[in-house]
Amino acid sequence: MKSPTAQPYSTLFTNLIQKKDLMPLSTGTPDETIVNVLKKTIYEQVFGFIKVSDKTAARLCLAGLWLLYDHLDECHKIAQSIETKEGSYWHAIMHRREEDFSNSKYWFRQVGDHPIFSVLFEKLKKLSASSVQEQSTTFLREQKRWDPFAFVDLCESAVNTHTPLENLCRQIQQVEWQLLFDYCYNKAVGRQ
Repeated sequence: MKSPTAQPYSTLFTNLIQKKDLMPLSTGTPDETIVNVLKKTIYEQVFGFIKVSDKTAARLCLAGLWLLYDHLDECHKIAQSIETKEGSYWHAIMHRREEDFSNSKYWFRQVGDHPIFSVLFEKLKKLSASSVQEQSTTFLREQKRWDPFAFVDLCESAVNTHTPLENLCRQIQQVEWQLLFDYCYNKAVGRQ
């Protein structure tokens, strides 16, 4: 997964986010090989040579990494302790993945409008245009802006179906993860 950030990640970050598989829409199976790395890692180590100017945003990067590796509880502990739009956003994604869809929507209401929505919307348009034309995805092509609530509903209908719809939702979710991670990363290093 390539990052669109202007500056490269630290080597450790680069290695951690080069996950090949798309995250599942559901809880998935926690990757135990990452536990020791993330538990022993403090954000200064993860950021390597890059100075951390926003420690809260740096902690949210770690929440994102836990989520990427299907450790929803660890992501939840961090996200719920940080009362920012980004903390609420990670919290919302985590609840969506644990299939607590109403709780996910609650946290998306706390997020409100987020700066990544416009970029996510543009990427969604490209993904949905090239996807299988299903009745359930028509609204994606007709949207005028990103609607996280509609996406929660779509994920709910696609979870564990093993259909093109599930794959499309997983692709969108991965783009969403990358954009939010990059936003938090840029904020952590003083570029936001």
